Amino acid sequence: MHRDPHSRTPGEREAPRAVSKVTYVEAGAGEEGQRIDNFLARILKDVPRSLVYRILRTGEVRVNGRRVKPERRLAAGDRIRLPPLQRPSREAEAGQRAPSRSLRDFVTSAVIFEDRDLIVVNKPAGVAVHGGSGLSFGVIETLRAAHPELPELELVHRLDRDTSGCLLVAKRRAVLRELHALLRERDMEKRYLALVVGRWPFGHKTIELPLKTNLKQGGERVVKVHSGGQAAVTTFAPQEHFGKLATLLDVSLGTGRTHQIRVHAAHAGHPVAGDPKYGDRERDAKLVRYGLQRMFLHAHALRFQRRGAREPFEVVAALPPELQSLLERLRAA
Repeated sequence: MHRDPHSRTPGEREAPRAVSKVTYVEAGAGEEGQRIDNFLARILKDVPRSLVYRILRTGEVRVNGRRVKPERRLAAGDRIRLPPLQRPSREAEAGQRAPSRSLRDFVTSAVIFEDRDLIVVNKPAGVAVHGGSGLSFGVIETLRAAHPELPELELVHRLDRDTSGCLLVAKRRAVLRELHALLRERDMEKRYLALVVGRWPFGHKTIELPLKTNLKQGGERVVKVHSGGQAAVTTFAPQEHFGKLATLLDVSLGTGRTHQIRVHAAHAGHPVAGDPKYGDRERDAKLVRYGLQRMFLHAHALRFQRRGAREPFEVVAALPPELQSLLERLRAA
């Protein structure tokens, strides 16, 4: 089969430090079903994640000659165009080659489940799931540094930086494809605990409103309910009321859009407590005296059927101490 002289398959050789011309790579069978952003982050190891998203957004990356979005999943044989890229110098890389020991210890101590296929981290709030936006390392880079024997570690899904809780990581790409299929078919149950401001008046309520993501200056993402957006389904179930101050909700997702819970809750008039982007500062201020320190959104549980298993897989991440303490103070008020 004829191949472009600049084409290479992933792993054939390391990409050059400075790429002065367009190159092409071909997705192999092992990349089947992988998101293009994850694929690029893996083969362009020394390129900041923010740059990966920029070259996708501007159309400099093409798959089979077409512009693609970050969530586009690859098929074996897809031909990916890579634009010219300038890598950091070796001197600039010297201080950023690996996460610090303290970060590695912090992330690995948050692992709540591990077997031959999966790692589940009870992600701390304030830690990004991947590097970018001024951060050198996130959870996935830190886990890769801690486990050099696992070259195929990939995030199965994402959590906002300020959201804590269950984060699923696949150890092998075959497992990643299997779990992504569950997500596409909505066969993975993802449940959150959210404290919203005010007394939630709707009871058990499913909100089905499309969401659209815009990019503001500086790259800040803002998501809004918009008729031209993507379908989004969120179900809220009250667990506990704290007078008129706040309500603890169990939240389940029918879709996995960016900032979905936060935007739907705010649209309902009861934003997530402590939400810096969509929240209500005045009502948040009333909760600060009870110990509100951060956004109260926690990925509480994951449940899905694993291939070959008799019983569904379920994992639960305990509430972090600062959120548990806030609830106890509200109950005592």
